[in-house]
Amino acid sequence: MEIVAWLAVFLLLFCLSWFLQWHEGLDRFIEKHHDYPLDHALLALNISGFLGLIYSGLRIRDLSREVNRRLQAEKNVDWIACHDTLTELPNRRFLDSVCAQAMTDQREETYAVFSIDLDGFKKVNDLLGHDHGDAVLKTVAQRLSSLFPREYVFRLGGDEFVVLARRTGNPDLAALANRIVTVIGKPFTFNGVAVDLGASVGFALFPENGDDLSQVIRHSDCAMYVAKKQGRNLVKPFVPSMQDELAKRIRMEADLRAAIKKAEIVPYYQPLVDLKTNRIIGFEALARWKTASGEFIPPNDFIPVAEEAGLIVGLTDQLLRHACTDALSWPSELVLSFNLSPIQLSDRLLGLRILKILGDVGLPAHRVELEVTESAIIQDAVTARIVLDDLVNAGVGIALDDFGTGYSSLSQLSNYRFDKIKIDRSFVSSFETDDKQDKVIKAIIALGVGLGVTITAEGIEEESQLRRLQELGCDIGQGYLLGRPAPAEKLATGQVGARILQRG
Repeated sequence: MEIVAWLAVFLLLFCLSWFLQWHEGLDRFIEKHHDYPLDHALLALNISGFLGLIYSGLRIRDLSREVNRRLQAEKNVDWIACHDTLTELPNRRFLDSVCAQAMTDQREETYAVFSIDLDGFKKVNDLLGHDHGDAVLKTVAQRLSSLFPREYVFRLGGDEFVVLARRTGNPDLAALANRIVTVIGKPFTFNGVAVDLGASVGFALFPENGDDLSQVIRHSDCAMYVAKKQGRNLVKPFVPSMQDELAKRIRMEADLRAAIKKAEIVPYYQPLVDLKTNRIIGFEALARWKTASGEFIPPNDFIPVAEEAGLIVGLTDQLLRHACTDALSWPSELVLSFNLSPIQLSDRLLGLRILKILGDVGLPAHRVELEVTESAIIQDAVTARIVLDDLVNAGVGIALDDFGTGYSSLSQLSNYRFDKIKIDRSFVSSFETDDKQDKVIKAIIALGVGLGVTITAEGIEEESQLRRLQELGCDIGQGYLLGRPAPAEKLATGQVGARILQRG
């Protein structure tokens, strides 16, 4: 526009000069006043104007380049704001804009929404580092983009992805979701290190499962959560009943956070009884959550929620500190048995935190026995070995819980230093009437004798079970027959011990 304006002015002056004969008049004026160097001044003025014209052109060119750079920068800012910088996939902001556009779009588009969460990704970050984790996310993004080349693939953060696919005809969405699981589950190898990864997938339909695309995305996410809760590499379509389960889980998580903050979840103690002398040798701490209304929420309900919500570390530390403080008031020969969550054995700092709590409270390490399950060891064998070795070297006892119900039981006994093996209650409940179960218990007790490991039987609820286990030579018993879990104040009054001694 500036150039056009300049040209217009130039043409106007040219025409005026031509018609009004300005040039001839200027020549006569200069000739009349030849004593003055007016001709030289006019020449210098013309040359300066020409140079000014060149300078203006250069400035206009630079200005144009700067404007283009700013426009490109604005485009880059918009791209960055709407895309994930690691995988270069559209992000949640982009997804929100697509949902808003779908609300105003007059076309009757139908979509399938797939919510995808990676299984085992945290282990990759913990064991191999965030560089490998980033490489995994990039590869997953590439695989999903290849599987859906003409559809929207979003990364919403962490290891969560969403695919928004247009539907034509009547596609088999369950088969497509299983293809997602298969594609993501293909082996990864980075720098010679193999990575095992899986995926949980939930899907929902627009507009069948909601009038609002954002709502359908929430429904697919709900289905994905159900799939993840039930196992690994599972696919679940959304059904309305899932909303109730998700709402219950959200309420449970919020209540659990508040309960942990207020220290409302406390340890109850169930006696461990020497079956040869009928005397208590220690107590197992069991988490109990009593709400303000007086209702007890079962551990099987809130412990999984704590694990999934990342609350288990804080809850465990709080309960262990409480239990160790209570144990200080017990006779010095009594031990405190405490359960560890399988998830925690993937934490290399677990041993240090436990030993710090023992040091802060002042409870000797040899008075603490930690119970771990076989499945917990299998999940991350390398880290579990490091954590357990550190604890054993510090004097803490380790018990193998639920023996026989996990994986590679004999392998675990040979690879780890266990002080105790606990026979799972599922064997004890039926071994009197089931000959095979009876033989299993005999074999476990014999194995304990051979290895020099103490054997504990869980779930003793009948007198006949107690007598039979004593006959077989079982070392320690635990169950409702010998004592129900009780709060610390009942232990202080001796009510639990009195029942055991009377039985003896």
